[in-house]
Amino acid sequence: MKNLLWYLIAGTKGGETRGKIIDFLKKNPSNANKLAEALKLDYKTVRHHINVLEKNNIITAVNKGNYGAVYFLSEDMKLNYQLFGEIWAKFGKK
Repeated sequence: MKNLLWYLIAGTKGGETRGKIIDFLKKNPSNANKLAEALKLDYKTVRHHINVLEKNNIITAVNKGNYGAVYFLSEDMKLNYQLFGEIWAKFGKK
């Protein structure tokens, strides 16, 4: 998980956006529209990063496939959130 999080957060161009999404979802499970509003990002950008995070089992959805799907951190991510926090403290929160 450590290598995956480093890659997704610090190793790619969209890492900062993915980090913001993970950080936000920890406190506020939300749908893509609410995420876009809260983070002041384009909806399509948020959807792209949600797809990347879902494919890598970082987040999971309830009511997936519907417009109002709500996203949460996956169980694996919850168990490794401290590791994310360490990476995010070094790379993110600009």
